[in-house]
Amino acid sequence: MMKTDPFKYFHSSPEIIRLAVMMYVRFPLSLRNVEDLLHERGIDISHETVRFWWNRFGPMFAAEIRRKRVQQTRSYSNWQWHLDEGVPRGSCI
Repeated sequence: MMKTDPFKYFHSSPEIIRLAVMMYVRFPLSLRNVEDLLHERGIDISHETVRFWWNRFGPMFAAEIRRKRVQQTRSYSNWQWHLDEGVPRGSCI
């Protein structure tokens, strides 16, 4: 079964869509701030377009990031959890 391209019918390139969504998610910016920053870089889109892209592609990008993190932790053959000893508050040693 072939995967369909999620960016197929969009006029903007996937790189611009990814940049806009990641700017909105990664930094504490409003939709209008993302619009302004992209406009300064010569990309003329509306804040509503950024909102639409976030709703459409946000879950897909989040799944990609999650999948990469899991693969990265599984790539270590002998990864281990380390737990430090803790002393409850108020107890005397």
